[in-house]
Amino acid sequence: MRPSLISNSVRSSVRRSSRKLNWICPSCRHSSTTATITSDPRPVENLPPTPSIKKPFYITTPIFYVNAAPHVGHMYSMVLADVIKRYQQLRGKKAILCTGTDEHGMKVQQAAEKAFTSPKPFCDKGAEVFKILAARSGISNDHFVRTTDPDHRETVQYAWRLLKEKGLIYTSKHEGWYCISDETYYPNSAVHLIIDPATGRKHMASMETGKEVEWTEEPNYHFRLTAFRDRLLDFYEMNPGWIIPAERHNEMYNHIKDGLTDLSISRPYGRLTWGIPVPDDPSQTIYVWLDALVNYITKAGYPWSPDRAFAEGWPANVQVIGKDIMRFHCVYWPAFLMALDVPLPLRILTHAHWTLGKQKMAKSTGNVVNPFYAIDRFGLDTMRYYLMHNGGVLHDADYSNSRIISTYKHDLYGQIGNLASRVTRGKGWNVQNVVREVQYEGWLETGPAYKADMLQWKALTAVEHEVSLEMEKYKVGTALQSIMNMIYKTNQYIQHQGPWYMARKDSNAPYDPRLNTIIYLCTESLRIAGIMLQPYMPAKAALLLDMLGVDEAKRTLEYARVGMDFEYGTSKVDLGKGHKGVLFPPLISDE
Repeated sequence: MRPSLISNSVRSSVRRSSRKLNWICPSCRHSSTTATITSDPRPVENLPPTPSIKKPFYITTPIFYVNAAPHVGHMYSMVLADVIKRYQQLRGKKAILCTGTDEHGMKVQQAAEKAFTSPKPFCDKGAEVFKILAARSGISNDHFVRTTDPDHRETVQYAWRLLKEKGLIYTSKHEGWYCISDETYYPNSAVHLIIDPATGRKHMASMETGKEVEWTEEPNYHFRLTAFRDRLLDFYEMNPGWIIPAERHNEMYNHIKDGLTDLSISRPYGRLTWGIPVPDDPSQTIYVWLDALVNYITKAGYPWSPDRAFAEGWPANVQVIGKDIMRFHCVYWPAFLMALDVPLPLRILTHAHWTLGKQKMAKSTGNVVNPFYAIDRFGLDTMRYYLMHNGGVLHDADYSNSRIISTYKHDLYGQIGNLASRVTRGKGWNVQNVVREVQYEGWLETGPAYKADMLQWKALTAVEHEVSLEMEKYKVGTALQSIMNMIYKTNQYIQHQGPWYMARKDSNAPYDPRLNTIIYLCTESLRIAGIMLQPYMPAKAALLLDMLGVDEAKRTLEYARVGMDFEYGTSKVDLGKGHKGVLFPPLISDE
């Protein structure tokens, strides 16, 4: 066991196996049942779901600050989480997606002052913009949480009372470097003196983010974060894949191992008025990061009664965050949950940043891409495809309009769009007839006779399994590449086999029985791709499946294998000349 510097009384409070809190949130006081929190003697982070309740798949995005307009990086977080949710639905599972806005804290308070308005209407306006972004981005969120919501306020105050009752909150004078932009304190070792090149002004700044810090001395409340150091380290060691990618798991483990300090979790009301008041002490406002992190369990129904603990999805299967907020989500958040006797999320998926001109996108500098303009210019499904195909999890990705255009030309228009036109608008065959005839040709059990056909058939039979393996590891971009690799191979296959020559009416050659096999394998490639592309490009994938005449009931993952559907082939849309029935039309202009 690691040596610990905490007192025996605090240690027993942290490890106490059975506690109840009699305080009841206002919205529960008139309920016929009382929600109480009880703990379990087993490790709380490993509690199984209640057997009588089938836990939904629960996924969250970070909640976004409303102090400025969103940029394409926010859209990326949303779409990444949405693709994961839609994939789970494709598997036939109930899935819940929660997103929302972070509306408290000094940063928002100052932004409202600069806008010459009070904080609440400022937040209302900002939250509405993010709601619109979610809708315009095709996000299928079930919850949109706002930290100004009454139910969230009640949940935060409930959590505070529980932590206080356990002896995990105490008062102390805090001294240190505070960053308003990051809403956090930094130790002396994490700040340095810099000179603004434009003005020559000298100031202290965070080494991690580059944002200005100021020296602050004030009395406030502290959370005994140091009491959870050993337990956090044990959890990290027992769950080596908890943070994705592994490099960041190791980074956070080393951060905890190097030592923790107790966390300041309130600010004097005289300095910060915009936030949730500390229960029974209106002179203090709850720290924005304790407030904000609790949002994830607010919409999961916390505080819950024992018989409903897992009904709304918690613990989260995966929480999607940017790499810049790892400390809050991978150190503070699990410690808070351990303290509350609430199970930890099963995975934290951290993604890299989008840059513009190799510089990080930031609302404070104006180096951003407006996602609404990008959607208007390139179309929603093109943007969703580009973000998932080119976005980085481990490494940053540089946003480029020219890269979007080249991706559209090569992948969407040149590959999947071209293949769809060749198959559905080809002369000399009828897709429905081909599908029916192949069903009776008998080779589906053993595979086709010709080597080229066999290789194509094997590629189709493998892709669903490949995609499933990647999605289980939340490698969303790699899974998309597996789908597109199948499309690339199919285009090469159809080009080399040349079925249009076999189907020529004026040919003196006898009918080639391979024609059906070739067209069928190409059609199946499109059908399987259409099913698996639904999480990425909902509208275009639906159009592709309509072009093939696939029944809506047969668009789930169980049908994404060769020979699982013989009832399609009659298009649901007009496949006429020109742009009618074209999946991805050519670009009018490259500008």
